[in-house]
Amino acid sequence: MREIEDDLRRERRARLLEKGAPEDYRDADIYAAVEAVLRRAVETRNHDAVLLPDVLGDEDEWKLQTRLRFSSHRPIVGPIVVFLKRRLLLPITRWLYEYSLENFQRQQRVNRILFACIEELAIENAKLRRIAERKD
Repeated sequence: MREIEDDLRRERRARLLEKGAPEDYRDADIYAAVEAVLRRAVETRNHDAVLLPDVLGDEDEWKLQTRLRFSSHRPIVGPIVVFLKRRLLLPITRWLYEYSLENFQRQQRVNRILFACIEELAIENAKLRRIAERKD
């Protein structure tokens, strides 16, 4: 099983290098280390327990909003405008909303994984700094 994984890793690395991946990937150890960090972030991390969203602050500022909301700032004709949007505009454009919603959900998943990757790299960086400071 280990041999199969190694073969797949070599093939993936060769394919990436052909596409223009960083030259550092020619070193199998560097590639394996990068892959290990990314796999750890994707497979073993709880993406809901990540520090970066807390650092970013207000969730409404950075999180994708997937709910469709109709509102109007007009006090008198506003309710009529909202009614027309819901009854006429929404049925006409529902297919676009559903298509976009799927893409927004996919993007939200990618964002959460990237947050986990960034945190994994930050943790590794902090550990390496601690080791370097102890040696000095």
